[in-house]
Amino acid sequence: MTEKRAEDVHLVVFACEAGMGSSLIGANQLKKRAKDAGLGIKVIHSPVNQIPADTDVVIAHEGLAARARSAAPNAVVLSFRNFLNNPASDLLVRQLQAGQPISDEAAHA
Repeated sequence: MTEKRAEDVHLVVFACEAGMGSSLIGANQLKKRAKDAGLGIKVIHSPVNQIPADTDVVIAHEGLAARARSAAPNAVVLSFRNFLNNPASDLLVRQLQAGQPISDEAAHA
């Protein structure tokens, strides 16, 4: 299990197969929610095989979660099933706002 303290989360990567389309939309939605919540985190999108080494949390479709864990072994990986209803982003924002640890124990949101 990977876990990060809320105050140690600085970079969140929304990952998808090619790093375009769905991850860009997801990243932009999460950026807006993080900004509205007053969270000082950076949110980017990336192809799953190019996740930056300093990533703290990865949000990825469940079909890419294993690849995300391999690409970013020190990051918490949160997965989801549906791009339109993505509870992983909701969970992340709630936990960061509350100062709660983020872990991939709740990885499949």
